[in-house]
Amino acid sequence: MKISLYQRLAITLSFAFILMAYLLFWWSTELSQHSQHQAEQKLHLQLADHLAHDNPLLQDGVYDKKALANLFHTLMLLGPSFEFYFLDPAGKILSYSADPSKIKRKQVDIRPLLDLIEHPQNLPVYGDDPRSPHQQKIFSAAPVYTSEKGTDEKLGDKSLQGYLYVIIGGEIYDSVFQVTKSDQQLQQNIMLICGGLLLMLLLLLALFRYFTSPIRLLLADMQAIQQHKFDPAKVKLHKWPANDSNEVNLLGCAFTAMVEQINAQLLQLNANERMRKELLAHLSHDLRTPLAAMQGYIETLAIKGDTINQQEREQYIATVLRNGKQLKMLIDQIFELAHLEDGQVSVNLETFPIGELLYDIVAKFSLKASEKNIRLTLNPQQCRYMVYSDIAKLERILTNLLENAIRHTPQQGEITLEVIQDKDKVKVSVIDTGTGISSEDIAYIFDPRYRASNATGDKKQHAGLGLAISKRLSMILNSELSVESKLGHGCRFSFCLQSVMT
Repeated sequence: MKISLYQRLAITLSFAFILMAYLLFWWSTELSQHSQHQAEQKLHLQLADHLAHDNPLLQDGVYDKKALANLFHTLMLLGPSFEFYFLDPAGKILSYSADPSKIKRKQVDIRPLLDLIEHPQNLPVYGDDPRSPHQQKIFSAAPVYTSEKGTDEKLGDKSLQGYLYVIIGGEIYDSVFQVTKSDQQLQQNIMLICGGLLLMLLLLLALFRYFTSPIRLLLADMQAIQQHKFDPAKVKLHKWPANDSNEVNLLGCAFTAMVEQINAQLLQLNANERMRKELLAHLSHDLRTPLAAMQGYIETLAIKGDTINQQEREQYIATVLRNGKQLKMLIDQIFELAHLEDGQVSVNLETFPIGELLYDIVAKFSLKASEKNIRLTLNPQQCRYMVYSDIAKLERILTNLLENAIRHTPQQGEITLEVIQDKDKVKVSVIDTGTGISSEDIAYIFDPRYRASNATGDKKQHAGLGLAISKRLSMILNSELSVESKLGHGCRFSFCLQSVMT
């Protein structure tokens, strides 16, 4: 069975709380017992001394054990919370008030007695309990002297006979105290303490549940989004507060953003897959058209052989060559686009004057433009701007844009290559006076194989991949190819390059 985080925290907290409550109870009990023993021992500190001086038997130094036993028995009846023992100077028990069968020691350690007699301010002091081989209790003690002359000069004519050893809180006292503990008031106090501890534990568990509730919500979101294959449209995700210092809320925001990113990537992949299939379908058609034409003319040449005249033969061969060139151009563009989309393109950046490249391109397309009576110009004529870019890729972009402009610009039209310095950028634009693009088509003209609804020109001489290739090349150069157009008023294709100040 799996245990949730809250359950693990609750179990750990319960054990920790029980241990803490036990240690607190033990410490309070020990402190209370220590204070009680200190007070009782201080209260009865002079008890043994008074008994030793006020009782005639002990005053005269009597050694009669039976007489002492009767005396101790009488004293115990008067004070049931005390136990009386008479010890010799070495600590051996000579007489006592208790039942002989319950005495477990024949001798007690004399050092605690001497400590109490010499330092009565250091309380509590614990001595051996004759009724137990290991237990110790508080006591009162006093030396007992005889009237005979002793060897100690400080005591004069008195000699030490032994010690009166009085255990405070004897067996009778302990049994009565244990019964008292079960008193109703004490039980109520214990129940009150236990109830308070239980209430505190419940409050702590509630706090833990409150603090872990965001984690449960986040887990529920994760499980739901996983079941629906990361489609947030099918799942109502929890709205996490964005500006919050709570780490779980921040984690929830990050998870929501991650789901949206994953879903966007999945949608993009699906769109790319759909476009790929459409592109393959269109390209297969475009490839099949020149191949069919080539195959038809070659078969005609092969079947008729020498029956056709020289003029027809040259015409057929010219048609085959034209379709072969178209097929090669189409295949080259397909490979170029695939290469760009894979991102396996190296960029050779260098500093060069943009004017020289533009002059070369204008000269390259001058003949083709003049064939359609199109005026091709550079503005300004003297262009001395220095840029930092890749010459080959930049030439490819401009070539595609000019081919596209010439194809869609009618006779007597005009195409302009415009260069403008814009702060740290150089803006290059290809402007034509062609048919233009409708507002509905502008958003799709950079898609492979897209052909505008008003497109004109030779439909067999291009594959519709030029603008798509130019768009990807501009992105590789950290630029953005944009278009401005109005139907019937021409187009402006623009992109920016990094300028180099001289």
